[in-house]
Amino acid sequence: MNRHPLLVRQAAVQSCMVRFNGKTYKPGTRDCARLAAHAMHKMGVAVPLLKGVKYTTEAGAAKALKRMGFASLMEAVDALGLKRIGPASTLPGDIVALPTEAGAFGCGLMVKADNGRVIGFADGVCGVFEPLKFIAAWRV
Repeated sequence: MNRHPLLVRQAAVQSCMVRFNGKTYKPGTRDCARLAAHAMHKMGVAVPLLKGVKYTTEAGAAKALKRMGFASLMEAVDALGLKRIGPASTLPGDIVALPTEAGAFGCGLMVKADNGRVIGFADGVCGVFEPLKFIAAWRV
């Protein structure tokens, strides 16, 4: 049976909520890259960049990103071949980049939930937020 694409997107967001929402930030296990990869995986998009990549600290994550040849998380998402879109065009399950204080990464990745809200990490915990500023967005 063929499922409607929006139902697939909604299921991917729900899966992100179950796996990440309310849980504390833990580099390499529960972080923005793993959240974005989980959403993409649930919508049938492979994320080979994270395969076999292990890190347990932000410094380790930054080193892994540099080892792969990327200056920022945005460059890594671009390398997956996802199409960049305007933030106002995002659908549930799309990936968005928001400003962050973690300078080594250039942004924080979050997953579009609904009605302008996103799921992602802020203040050490994953939750649902209404961001005021987007840097970039990608169609999954």
